[in-house]
Amino acid sequence: MKADNVSIDTLVIGAGQAGVAMSEHLGRSGVPHLVLERDRIAERWRTSRWDSLVANGPAWHDRFPGMEFEGLHPDAFAPKEQVADYFVAYARKFNAPVRTGVEVTSVERIQGRSGFTVATSNGTFEANRVVVATGPFQRPVIPAIAPKDPHLTQMHSADYRNPAQLPDGAVLVVGAGSSGTQIAEELRRAGRTVYLSVGPHDRPPRAYRNRDFCWWLGVLGEWDKEVAGPGREHVTIAVSGAYGGRTIDFRRLAHEGMTLVGVTKSFDNGIVTFDQDLAENLKRGDDNLMSLLDAADGYVERNGIDLPEDSEARFIPPDPECVTHPLRELDLAKSGVKTIIWATGYAVDYSWLHVDAFDEQGKPKHQRGVSKEPGVYFLGLPWLSRRGSSFIWGVWHDAKHIADHIVTQRKYLDYRDAAQRERLALATNTAHDASHASTLNETGVN
Repeated sequence: MKADNVSIDTLVIGAGQAGVAMSEHLGRSGVPHLVLERDRIAERWRTSRWDSLVANGPAWHDRFPGMEFEGLHPDAFAPKEQVADYFVAYARKFNAPVRTGVEVTSVERIQGRSGFTVATSNGTFEANRVVVATGPFQRPVIPAIAPKDPHLTQMHSADYRNPAQLPDGAVLVVGAGSSGTQIAEELRRAGRTVYLSVGPHDRPPRAYRNRDFCWWLGVLGEWDKEVAGPGREHVTIAVSGAYGGRTIDFRRLAHEGMTLVGVTKSFDNGIVTFDQDLAENLKRGDDNLMSLLDAADGYVERNGIDLPEDSEARFIPPDPECVTHPLRELDLAKSGVKTIIWATGYAVDYSWLHVDAFDEQGKPKHQRGVSKEPGVYFLGLPWLSRRGSSFIWGVWHDAKHIADHIVTQRKYLDYRDAAQRERLALATNTAHDASHASTLNETGVN
């Protein structure tokens, strides 16, 4: 059914983890709202991820406070389909007013009065407030250096599903964050020759002294950091819950048969050139690992906690041949590379959002999700309020803050001064008297 100028207090755009969390808090606060989703609830988890993906955090951590994963051990890592089913069940638990199959095509401020006009594939809505909960994974980014070669199969990690999807031959995976590393290891385990292009990264321990790294970041206050360190805003994190969860160690992957290379620099006539920064990037990852282990040990000592020693966590394997003698270039044809997978991240797309909510670079300008454009909110973005904002539990807490802000604004707008209250009381009494007189007439009482 087509919407015909449906009016609502708050319109939430997107029904992923951010939109579902937002709906829960708005519902609890009594704020009338709708959630519009162009596909299904948590669709990105189902169709924009590879088949074997699991959550990067354990089930006890990567969830909303109000519901656990059914039938899953707290220390296990939820498969992507179970994560999507979790959000569907959560939305059902709180009767979230989600309308699926509705794509938002534009949002514009109404001139001359408050509110926004929201055009969709299902008609037009009007809302006093709009919460943009579309997340950071909107448009896969493939760098301009990608070669124009019809003989190569190229895809973004968002389109990768499994090894059988690819043509025979070697694979170059560009990007060694969580996605690129997991895909590269899956391909190597499937018997493929794999080249992995490794850039600057952090690589925390999967677990240390019987505690997952998510626990350590919590007790060490890392999740609550409000801004990234200088120059670290775009540093990728190599962490994985795959294969039961283990610390990503690039040297180990190399000793198992993977070839590591530096940052991919350029392509020219079938030859790919790499920066000579592989050893430096690996050392940076090692330093990050050791700093977290040191901080964890300090925490244990200061607080007298009885946790077992874990000396193996500090073991760094010897440098493999590909690190001591790194490749400067690679002839794709001679090396048998038939596929390039670009694990190079995403960009946001707000071309449909025609409001004054962005800075000079087109990035949302906000304070903890409250936009500089009154009535517009952003939710689900990395570092929205702190480091934990990009995790499932983090977005839930960010949504609560935004819901509280909306409730406060509604209270301000509901305020009436003395003259207004007097006029309202008079109008109410007049209406009551008229209704009472009508009732007497209908009953025949004089």
